[in-house]
Amino acid sequence: MPVTALNDLVRPDRYPRSSRYDPAWLVGLDMGPNPLWLLEDLARDLDLRPGMRVLDLGSGKGATSVFLAREYGVDVVAADWWVPAEDAVAVFAEAGVADRVEAVQAEAHVLPFEPESFDAIVSIDAFEYFGTADSYLPYLMRFLRPGGQLGVATPGMSREVRELGTIPAHIKRVVGWEAIAWHTAEWWRFQWEITELVDVTSARLQEDAWRDWLLWARACAEQQPGGLTANQPVIDMLTEDGGEFLSFALVTARKR
Repeated sequence: MPVTALNDLVRPDRYPRSSRYDPAWLVGLDMGPNPLWLLEDLARDLDLRPGMRVLDLGSGKGATSVFLAREYGVDVVAADWWVPAEDAVAVFAEAGVADRVEAVQAEAHVLPFEPESFDAIVSIDAFEYFGTADSYLPYLMRFLRPGGQLGVATPGMSREVRELGTIPAHIKRVVGWEAIAWHTAEWWRFQWEITELVDVTSARLQEDAWRDWLLWARACAEQQPGGLTANQPVIDMLTEDGGEFLSFALVTARKR
């Protein structure tokens, strides 16, 4: 098979930490756009230090949890609703981080943790499924220590769907109504700050996020069985969009 698309996932100029990971391994754990690029970019706005206890909320098949443990020396609780804990445990064992990452199958609204038990909570390409409700941030803050950090990377838009009055047709064809959960960085800033529970430390749209996403979709199309069928609609959506609307919102905050 061609290796061009996989080679495009190695970008040490922009993502030096992520580029040390086998892109074929990462595509094999695919559950959405390159999670290590998103996490590495988001982590620039966080202060992650060895020994911290970090909740990886919506951890998928475990790539981000492996990255957190290896790159920042933190102890990770990997929580996901869709992936059985035993599947994630196998990934962590193979990656040599089983002693630093605990896998938990949990739904985001019924988290089985003690109050104030985490120094940081991160969520990569998952928060859009559960975190847009007005009541969710107050719920989540129960589990974060005072001064603890929250960091989210979630599909975003350059303009609000409500402002546009419609979901752009090229996005609606692929995503449907779910795109109403894709917001601007400033929407997230207001949504969090109005609670007065956190101080937002950064809220931005990722530079050229649509290009990163397109590189990922092309790699998955080449690498995965049936990948072209699954990824061609996304490739077409991103190509037509050209960065007009689609992005990723990267948002960080500290609990008061």
